[in-house]
Amino acid sequence: MPSELVPIVLPIVFLYGIVIGSFLNVCIYRIPLGESVAKERSHCMHCRHQLSWYELIPIVSWLALRGKCRKCKAKISVQYPLVEALNGILYVLIYYVHGFAAMNPKVAVDPVMSLIESGIYCLMASALIVLSVIDERTGEIPVGINIFLLVLGIAEVMLMRDAWLSHVVGMLVVSGFLEIVFLLSKGKAIGGGDIKLMAAAGLILGWEKIILAFGIGCILGSVIHLARMKLTKTDHVLAFGPYLSAGILIAAVWGTQMIQFYITMFI
Repeated sequence: MPSELVPIVLPIVFLYGIVIGSFLNVCIYRIPLGESVAKERSHCMHCRHQLSWYELIPIVSWLALRGKCRKCKAKISVQYPLVEALNGILYVLIYYVHGFAAMNPKVAVDPVMSLIESGIYCLMASALIVLSVIDERTGEIPVGINIFLLVLGIAEVMLMRDAWLSHVVGMLVVSGFLEIVFLLSKGKAIGGGDIKLMAAAGLILGWEKIILAFGIGCILGSVIHLARMKLTKTDHVLAFGPYLSAGILIAAVWGTQMIQFYITMFI
C-alpha cells in the first residue's frame, strides 16, 4: 500500500474499531449475567427501552444524549464511549505500528502476512478489553473469552507455519509455570482463568513475547496495585487479568523491538 494512503486508511480502521467497541460493551454487561450477546436487541439497562439505530452510533450517540437514556433519563455509564474509543485507538495503533510499518521496502516482512496478523492482534485486543473489565468487576475471567483467544492462537499458528514451534512453546512456557504456582499455593496465588489466558495468548504471541508480556504484567500489577492500596488505604483483591492483558498488548505491538533492544544492550 502506498504510504500516502495510510492517513486515509487509518481513520477507516478507527471507525471499524469503535463499531466493534460498541459490541464489546454488550459483551461486558451481558456475559457476567449469562445473557445472550446476540439474540436480544440493545436496550437501556434501567428501563429496558429498546434502542433505535441513532442511539447506537458509537461515541456520537452518548455525546448527543449527554450520557442519559432518551426515555427514562437515567445516566448511561461513561464506560460506553471509553471502551469504544479505546478499541478504535488500539486498532489504529496495532495497524500503524505492526501492520503498515511492514510495508516499508526496507523491512524484510511479508506485508500481506503482517496485515493479516494485525487483524488477529486487533481481535485479541478486543477480547482483552472485555476480559479485563469483567475480571476487574467480578474477579473472574470468562471461559468463552479464553476459548476465543485460543481460536485466534490456532489461526496464528496456521498463518505462521514456519514458526509453529515457537507458538506451541509459548502456549506452555508461562502457563506451565503458573500451573505449578497454582498447585503449590492450592489456588491462592493465581487463578485458573489467568493460566488459561497466558496459554491462549502464548499460542498467539510465541514464547519470547509471552515471557515479555508476563514480565510487564507482573511489574504493572505490582506497581499499580500497591499504589491503589496506598491511595485508598484499603485492601484490594488483585484482579491480575487486566495487568496481564496490558502486558500482552504491549508485547504484541512493541515486543520485537523491545527484545531486539535487550539483545543489543545486554547480550
